Amino acid sequence: MRPYWKAKICGRNLRPHEKKENSKRNKSKLPYAFTEQGIAMLSGLLKNEIAVQVSINIMNAFVEMRKFISINGQVFERLTNVEYKLLEHDNKFNQVFNELQKNKEQEFKQKIFFKGQIYDAYELIIDIIKTAQSKIVIIDNYIDDTILKMLQKKNKSVQVIILTSQNCNLTKLDIKKFNEQYGELKIARTDKFHDRFIIIDNKELYHCGASLKDLGKKCFGINKIEEIEFIENINKIINF
Repeated sequence: MRPYWKAKICGRNLRPHEKKENSKRNKSKLPYAFTEQGIAMLSGLLKNEIAVQVSINIMNAFVEMRKFISINGQVFERLTNVEYKLLEHDNKFNQVFNELQKNKEQEFKQKIFFKGQIYDAYELIIDIIKTAQSKIVIIDNYIDDTILKMLQKKNKSVQVIILTSQNCNLTKLDIKKFNEQYGELKIARTDKFHDRFIIIDNKELYHCGASLKDLGKKCFGINKIEEIEFIENINKIINF
């Protein structure tokens, strides 16, 4: 005797869309499946002892399955609730980590670098440059092509304006080649500043005690100036 009966024999009529899909696959074959109603029908048709016993066993299996689902329904529901809670906690953890990361970025107020801390100072300047979303203004009278290596790390859409003295070592070719790959860079000449400053998106102002080309060669400090009016005053001086 076959261990399975075709679905239509077991009391389950195929729905129209199932017939259509089935006919596309193979018109000559129907899927094999047990249904509780089908087994009940067979138990009334088949008189063979083995067939009857198999029908009874399958009916018992359906009964036990219903009992299992009924008894453990609350467990399944709790597991689903636990899963939802875990997803919710994951989202909250991500929010917390993002806020911690923001706070970490905002922790910087001032920093002193001693002679030899060349990479540490360079890394901090790079981190500042990376925060810019639209515009960077760098004021440094002793700039050279070192600044171009730093500005490679900026977001490509960010505009950069460098205010420097007549002694700037950057050539027009340097600027042209940089712009071809990394975006808009402009150089302007001025003799109105003694110290070095970095302005990010017209919102953040950093004062640097050393020229960006001399980071770490001597002891110097970098400070974040919180007062927004200083940015406004600097912009007035450079007519932005």
